[in-house]
Amino acid sequence: MTHHHHHDTGGKNLGITILLNVGITVAQVIGGIISGSMALLSDAAHNFSDVLALIISWIAKKLTGKEQTISRTFGYKRAEIFAAFINSATLIIIAVILATEAVERLINPQPVTADIVIWLAGLSIILNGLSVLLIKKGSKESINIKSAYLHLFTDMLTSIAVLAGGFAMKYLNWYWLDGILSIAIAAYLIYSSWEIFADTLKIMMQFTPKSVDLKKIALQIQSVEGIKNIHHIHVWQLDEHEIIFEAHVDLEKDIKISEFEIVLREIEIILNNHNISHLNIQPEFEVEDNKELINNHSG
Repeated sequence: MTHHHHHDTGGKNLGITILLNVGITVAQVIGGIISGSMALLSDAAHNFSDVLALIISWIAKKLTGKEQTISRTFGYKRAEIFAAFINSATLIIIAVILATEAVERLINPQPVTADIVIWLAGLSIILNGLSVLLIKKGSKESINIKSAYLHLFTDMLTSIAVLAGGFAMKYLNWYWLDGILSIAIAAYLIYSSWEIFADTLKIMMQFTPKSVDLKKIALQIQSVEGIKNIHHIHVWQLDEHEIIFEAHVDLEKDIKISEFEIVLREIEIILNNHNISHLNIQPEFEVEDNKELINNHSG
């Protein structure tokens, strides 16, 4: 029962955070247009991506809690991975667009109404700071919430930079700083999103998790008494926590199923030591097939 309550709280906090960020985005778009600040519009674009990220994260969180069915035997366990992928990819695309616009602004600097920039950047820092605190706990348990948390945290940092830029433009007339800040925001967006983007892409492509040493596992399994060879191995991640392992195991003798269960328990122990909890082992005896560790042929 406690587990469900925790997820509900996380969902409620995400809901509050979505509303806060809609408010920030609308205020910054209006303020950016009135003041003529590219940095403020960049921050607004980042905040808009926050809103999308939070909505996607909230939907994914709801889906992940759904039970498995006959038509969906894994349930919606990958929902959060897709959400994290979309969030990180969106941030990278936004960053590239912002950087392009910022270079244009550097070539042709425009005067900026600094007071509006200062006030709205200050408001953004407060509301983003509150949002960060609301979902900080959930970010440690889920790559999906972590991606949303990163959106908010980087936006709080960019708002601090925009605030500093507002003061520089007001008191020093450094209008060129508006373009520089936008490029810096874009670079930081790419830097902060790339790892999540790469990790989620690898999970969706069903790559072998980097924590899994396949050759080491194969040697350990082949050292189990009664096993002649292990081949046709597939290892992939269902989500950020669950790793699935399947393989064909060649046996030295034509043994009973009850005897194979003893061998299987030893394989389970080895795989558990490598944080693999879900396995599917196909036992074989004198089967003529490809004995390579990884089967490069279809079928």
